[in-house]
Amino acid sequence: MIHEGILSTIGNTPLIRLNRVFRESRFRLFAKLEGFNPGGSAKDRPALNILEEAIEAGVIRSETVIVESSSGNLGIGLAQACRYLGLRFICVVDPRTTQQNIRILKAYGAEIDVVSEFDVKDGEFLQARINRVKTLLRANRDSFWPNQYANLANAAAHYKTTMREIAVYLNGNVDYLFCATSTCGTIRGCAEYVRDYNLKTKIFAVDAVGSVIFGGQRAKRLIPGHGAARRPELYLPGLAEECLHVTDLDCVVGCHQLVRSEALLVGGSSGGVLMALNYSRHRIPPDATVVLIFHDRGERYLDTIYSESWVKEHFGAVSSLWHDEARDLKEEEECVTMTY
Repeated sequence: MIHEGILSTIGNTPLIRLNRVFRESRFRLFAKLEGFNPGGSAKDRPALNILEEAIEAGVIRSETVIVESSSGNLGIGLAQACRYLGLRFICVVDPRTTQQNIRILKAYGAEIDVVSEFDVKDGEFLQARINRVKTLLRANRDSFWPNQYANLANAAAHYKTTMREIAVYLNGNVDYLFCATSTCGTIRGCAEYVRDYNLKTKIFAVDAVGSVIFGGQRAKRLIPGHGAARRPELYLPGLAEECLHVTDLDCVVGCHQLVRSEALLVGGSSGGVLMALNYSRHRIPPDATVVLIFHDRGERYLDTIYSESWVKEHFGAVSSLWHDEARDLKEEEECVTMTY
């Protein structure tokens, strides 16, 4: 297939069968590999859809400055799209943004604006970044804020593409969908597609311990792009059958299990999604079809999740976990579950 430019390759990512990670399980298990998007993550979809809808509505013109807060993936998706569309893009980041992601953003021509201090009210960088976005919008009269946490075009991208692709590939026969949460764009788009097309799919939200999206207690989190320090405007009650909270260590262990068993190098939230299934798989009927959404690639985590020194620094001796070939994922461990 010949594509008309890089943005036309967004979407239609592979859905692959996972045969090795849970060898004894009798349900069918698939992974949607969003890292195959050209910008490396599921965020390419909303980045493009938000811009296209705003351009069609006349909100974005050739001189419009795009301003957004992002810790990585959406910023990279926007930087790629803006470069192709000839738009100026300012990405507001904070000190926790990895240098690798900043280098990628700069390579696409994005301007980097760093927020160095927490918001005084909630002590979080996220609100401080949003405050800085609003300041930049006032300073640039012709500007546009994609506002990934509130823009319905975020969820619409996953309604029109992600969940539709999964349903088409599997002829609508999806019993369980496990999806990591942050802006709630992916899970909302998928949930609304399931509702509108009367699919039998039960959606499990996978949130981070320390995230407040599904009512958890705010705490320090190490894995970027998973969970949030504030509840996104895109959140709605009833988006998921259940919310499963996983720890940063769960994400690390899950990622290394996927490399060892399936040769899949994926991002942190994907490891968390795998572990959420691990903790609840005793409830999955043997003839069920299960889909896991893996949001991004693992190369952006080589200095963290896939670094023995980083893992040892934050978690101690568990850095040897992925070297133990005799270690299997255990069902008896429990994660925090909330029903909605």
